[in-house]
Amino acid sequence: MIHPTRLFVTSCLSMLVTSMIFSIRADILGPVSHEYLLSNEMIGLTMSSVFWGFTLGIIVCAMLVDLVGMKTLHVLSGVGYLGGIALILSAPANTVDNAASGTALLYTGFLLTGVSQGVVEGVTNPLVATLYSHDKRRMFNRLHAWWPAGLIFGGVVAWLLGQFDASWRVKLATVTVPALLYLALSITQAYPKTERVTANVRAGEMYRQLTQPMFLLLFVLMWLTAATELGPDQWFSKIMADLVPSLGQNAILFLAYTAGIMFLLRQFAASALRRVSPFAILSGSALLSMGGLVILGSISGSGSTVTLLALLGATVFGVGKTFFWPTMLAVTSELFPKGGALLVNLMGGAGMLSVMLSLPVIGRIIDTNDAATALMSIAILPAALTVVFSLLWLRQSLTGGYSPQALPRPAPEEQG
Repeated sequence: MIHPTRLFVTSCLSMLVTSMIFSIRADILGPVSHEYLLSNEMIGLTMSSVFWGFTLGIIVCAMLVDLVGMKTLHVLSGVGYLGGIALILSAPANTVDNAASGTALLYTGFLLTGVSQGVVEGVTNPLVATLYSHDKRRMFNRLHAWWPAGLIFGGVVAWLLGQFDASWRVKLATVTVPALLYLALSITQAYPKTERVTANVRAGEMYRQLTQPMFLLLFVLMWLTAATELGPDQWFSKIMADLVPSLGQNAILFLAYTAGIMFLLRQFAASALRRVSPFAILSGSALLSMGGLVILGSISGSGSTVTLLALLGATVFGVGKTFFWPTMLAVTSELFPKGGALLVNLMGGAGMLSVMLSLPVIGRIIDTNDAATALMSIAILPAALTVVFSLLWLRQSLTGGYSPQALPRPAPEEQG
């Protein structure tokens, strides 16, 4: 028997693992780059393997989830996390006699964890769309509330272990505990077929949705929203430490703080926003994201005033980036339900591919200029998004308002 609430809890826990490892990676950039003798640009390239893996994982899910089933892929994601972490922990430090093998294992391990992250995203999004086809925007936000929850949990764990001078390997190893838990839960439950399969929409009709002009526009915009939201996040601990040197190891807490804002808003504000056009929400998100990045990019000097300005900028940015990812996925699923898991997962893949490309670029800017210059450069993206989303909101208002589409749900005997 299928238990929607249990499946939703399992999905949320796997989402927490996905972002917990993201948060801990952000914290261990410094010691990893030191141990393996990597520049900021090189560590950015190494970490970008995660996003290659994520993109690969989510695209594989897009192609196979209807055929293989969501349960099989969800279980494999848990196995992949454990295997990837094992490879990373076993990577030997670079020496004169051992110049590259450690870096190769590091790259491969992060790649495998990235594949697992992509599979989690590729399973949980269509699962929630199937379980809650009548309430997608709210439930997508609630699911993705566990992304910032994982950032908070991972950030706090990393910070606490840092107070005891724990190594970066110990910090990373903590991810195996919740990974084992959601793996056990996914093994013991029954999963439904995807929404598209349940509604008997043929594969040919699903692929035809790829040519819809609005989907193509949303696909392009996903590259910009993801780079705005997640590009700075992976560098956030280092950027905040550079902007406010007095923070030291406490810089990771700024990432946990902005994640806390995201968790609360996604978990509790999504219901109220159901009556608001998603393009209005996206317009406001872009405007606030730009404002927060500009505030952070203008920081200079030291003292309590600088710390307060950093807190203000982080707050505005945290509010702004909150609804980007879940709203983009929900709008895609609501406007193009015949596209099923394929379209939603391609959107997620585009988002992570965008972050993969932006990571070494941000690292290069930090290497050659400084963190403030990097933030000002990123602020150009939400500035452009503000214009485009506002135009979409205006167009929608002039043509009758936002109108989600729904697929027919066959009777139980038809499903059987």
